[in-house]
Amino acid sequence: MVFLVVLVLALAINAPGWFQYAYAWWGRAHVGRLSEAAAPGPGDRVLVLAPHPDDEVLCCGGLIRRALERGAEVHIVWMTSGDGFEMDELVLNRGRHVTPADLRALGERRMDEARAAARALGVSQANLYFLGYPDRGLRPLFLEHYYVPYRSPYTHLESVAYPGTLSPGAPYTGEALERDLEEVFERVDPTHVYLPSPRDAHPDHQATSYFAQRVAGRRGQVDRLRYWIVHGGLEWPLPKGYHPQLALEPAPRGRGLDWRRFALTPAEEEAKHAATLAHKSQLDVLSRFMLAFIRTNELFSTTPFPEPGSYPEP
Repeated sequence: MVFLVVLVLALAINAPGWFQYAYAWWGRAHVGRLSEAAAPGPGDRVLVLAPHPDDEVLCCGGLIRRALERGAEVHIVWMTSGDGFEMDELVLNRGRHVTPADLRALGERRMDEARAAARALGVSQANLYFLGYPDRGLRPLFLEHYYVPYRSPYTHLESVAYPGTLSPGAPYTGEALERDLEEVFERVDPTHVYLPSPRDAHPDHQATSYFAQRVAGRRGQVDRLRYWIVHGGLEWPLPKGYHPQLALEPAPRGRGLDWRRFALTPAEEEAKHAATLAHKSQLDVLSRFMLAFIRTNELFSTTPFPEPGSYPEP
């Protein structure tokens, strides 16, 4: 019995050819019933909030490309530089001991990869904002370290230290991060904001959502927020790997949200693929996960949470 369960899970995750056809048939029917998400157009100012470099492509690469082609401005803000991913640096170092200096170098490398990914999508380099707060530290900044500086256990930094960030030297506090985010909102004055859902499993994604909702709330712009999920639970998205002919279905952690499908053209899928490949440091560890987001559609919700009582907690 255990062998059969393992076999079924392996088939679902890796999806041989015959399984892909069945999955594609089911996915198209399921996702096809969702309402369509509107695309930004001329005069719109789009702001994409990414907790880490690569999230902006996984969630929204196709939408970014469409928005630019339709004449909208697109701006991207990265909350962290992805400098807390020890497993990634361990692979890049070929098993050698990882030091705080290694992780700081990783942060700079990931910022460069984010710039390359933005170029692949056509986003102006002038519209990129790096805040440089601690990877895997955003939830502590939102909760315990809103006023008291936080020290990253990975980089040993206590303040923003990377060249090209919005506020070099700013302390690692939630107050400083929120002030930077407010400045980005003020500069861009976005008509559309794409941000993580608080239902996303990653603590940095949850905290990004809460910071942004608070800033948007003070500006009276909550109705401009559209939510996405990258860490959706239960091995989502399935199957792993590059399957551009398959549909992306809502994540298990997103049950009950008001999902809208954003159908991509083949050219938009290709642009998203090229931008994903620009995040080279991540591909050695996460390639099958990252490539699984290149599908016939992207998904955005108009609501951050399900209706009360509609679905149990995952």
